[in-house]
Order: sequence, then C-alpha cells, then structure tokens
Amino acid sequence: MRMLISFAALFLSVALLQLSSGGVGPLDALTGLDLGFSQSQVGFLGSAHFFGFFIGCWWAPRLMGSVGHSRAFATFTAMGAIGLAAHIIVTEPWFWALCRIGSGICVAGCYTVVEAWLQAKVTNETRGRAMGSYRIADMGASFVAQFMIGALANVETYIAYNILTILCCASLLPLALTRMPQPQTPSATRLRPALAWACSPLGVAAVIVAALSSASFRMVGPIYGQEVGLTANQIGLFLAAFIAGGALAQYPVGWLADKYDRRWVMIGLSVAAILACAFTVATAGNGTNSILLASAFFGLTTFPIYSVATAHAHDFAGADQRVELSAALMFFFAIGAIAAPYTTSALIGHYGSAALFYFISAGHVVLVIFGLTRMRVRRAPEERTRYVYAPRTSFSIGRLLGRSRER
Repeated sequence: MRMLISFAALFLSVALLQLSSGGVGPLDALTGLDLGFSQSQVGFLGSAHFFGFFIGCWWAPRLMGSVGHSRAFATFTAMGAIGLAAHIIVTEPWFWALCRIGSGICVAGCYTVVEAWLQAKVTNETRGRAMGSYRIADMGASFVAQFMIGALANVETYIAYNILTILCCASLLPLALTRMPQPQTPSATRLRPALAWACSPLGVAAVIVAALSSASFRMVGPIYGQEVGLTANQIGLFLAAFIAGGALAQYPVGWLADKYDRRWVMIGLSVAAILACAFTVATAGNGTNSILLASAFFGLTTFPIYSVATAHAHDFAGADQRVELSAALMFFFAIGAIAAPYTTSALIGHYGSAALFYFISAGHVVLVIFGLTRMRVRRAPEERTRYVYAPRTSFSIGRLLGRSRER
C-alpha cells in the first residue's frame, strides 16, 4: 500500500494524460468528417500522431538529460495542450496534422518520463505490483476515454477540445506537486533496429502486423463505425469493446505463451484475427450488439500479439541486450503505426468500409505464412524468458520490464 501511495502522483498523471490523448483520435475523426475532411485526410491525422509519437520516443531521453524529469514532462504536456487547443483556430487537415504531431510527441514524451521515474524507484520486490498498477491506470483510463466520445461529439467543437486540453494540463499537476525527489536521468537508449531483426525476424514482422491492426482500428475505427451506421455514443462503445477484449486476453494468452511454442501462439492469434475480421465484416448489418461483440473478439485476438512477439524476440537476446531490443521493437511498431491509418482510410475511401478489415486480414495472412516459414528455419529456444505484458508506450519501457522477464 505504501508503494502505491508513493507512486500515486505518477499513476494519476498517466490516467489524466490517457483520458486526454485517448479521446482526441476519435474526436478528430468524427469532427473532421463533419467538417468535410475526406476519409484519407482523417486517416492522415492518425499517421501524423504516430509520427509525433516516434519523434517523442527518440527525443524524450535526451531532453530529460538536459533539463530533468519534471521540466521535460512539463514541456511535453505543453506541446500536447497547444496541439489540442489549436484545433479550433484553423480547421484545415494539414494544420490538424501538425497539431496531432504535437499530441503524439506529448504522449511518447510523458510516458518516457513516467517510466524512467518508475524504473528509478521500483525494487525487485515492488516491480510486479508497480507494473500492475501502472497497467490498470493506463488501460483503465484508455477504456474510460472511449465513453467520453459520445459526449464530446455532441457539444460545440471548441468546448470538446477545451475539455481535452484541460485534462492534458491537469496531468501536469500531480507530478508538479509531488514531493518525490527526481531520480537521476538514465542514459538515452541506443536505437538499433538491426538488433531486433538479428534476434527474431518473426518478432519484427509480428510487431509490425500488431501495429497495422491496432493503429488502423483505433484511428480509422470511427470512420468504419460511422459507415456502418453507429452513432457517436456507439462508436465509443465500439472502441471500448476492442480495449476490453484486449485486456481480457492478456492472462490466458500469457499462460499459453509460457506453456507452448510462442510461434504457434502467434500463428494461432493471427488465424483467430483473420476470423475476427471476417466475423466483423459479416455482422456489420446485424445490429449494434453484433458489431460490439465483433470488436471485442477483434481486440481479444490482435491486442496480445505485440506482447507475445516481444517475448519471443527476447528469448533470443542476452540480458545486456534487453533494453535496446525493446526499443528496436518499438521502432518497428511505430513505423507500422505511422503507415497504417492513412493506408486503411484511403482503402475505405476507394473500396468501402470493409476494406479496413480486408487490409488487416492480409497482414495476418502474411504473418501466418512467415511464421510457418521461420519454424522450418530455426527451432524454438530451450530456455525462454517469462511472458510479460508489454505496453507500447516508449523506447525506454525495456528498462522497466527487463528484470520482469527473468525466470
């Protein structure tokens, strides 16, 4: 309990930040479509967010080294708040894309600061509880944020973005008022993408497909929801069902990934994801409950793939490579996430709403084929790391998870 109280400021900041950032993507999509943005332009906003996310992941450790944790967090929060508030100044897609780059930098930068702070304060005895609490704060706030979408979509545009701006600014207060001393700044993680490919080509392919799935769904899902007749409130439920399905899958998938060959687990999840895509397309006209059920099934099958992929890649890495390997895998996730929203939104514009799930299915078909091919090339390792839920938050997450992987 004492540990949870000491980290309360960090977790509250994470929750407020997630409430703000978790609502801006769907709000941009719905508002942009109402303002006459094309579907590909709305998708480009999602790609811009992940481009900013990539910049923030790279820049944050360097800024912390220059100004410290608290000032770095304040800088990133200010960039996010400016990006949110600026939406109402100019309603042009290119300007909103710049705003979303700012919000992406904010999210990655703030998570990097929080995770660096946690890493400096946790011990081997408190690491599991700290990570569990961190996960609840992050995913819980992300889940709640989806229920805000309907309310925000039904008020004036400037009010909606002001509410998100207020939440973003509020995330600064817990850290600004905490009495916890700032930890020493860790050195910036070297970014070595080649390391991930050297350790596990299949792991790299899987995190890219995981990015295609989650980034497409979360950023372009509101377009799909509107195309199949969902209201703003129902679109919020649609996205929340995806997150709930992903959260529920973590424990059983983790058990399977520790008990069986992780390549078969990834292949099984991809086959299930293809079925989930087919089920989603088939039930699009069967009412809201069917669509929500399909969304939960889709989250159940796609959300855990990233964690399984990272666990598989770490099986082939030494203890001294874990931090850099986690950063390299996050790099490939960011690349896939940058490309996915614009691509899928353009496909929807040309071929209809079902194109979103055709595209995601194609990615999982490739992953299944590549996974079966890799199983013929290399055997599964005799000794494996422990399965760990891996948040897709920053390049520095490997520092926080490193010891959790050791058996």
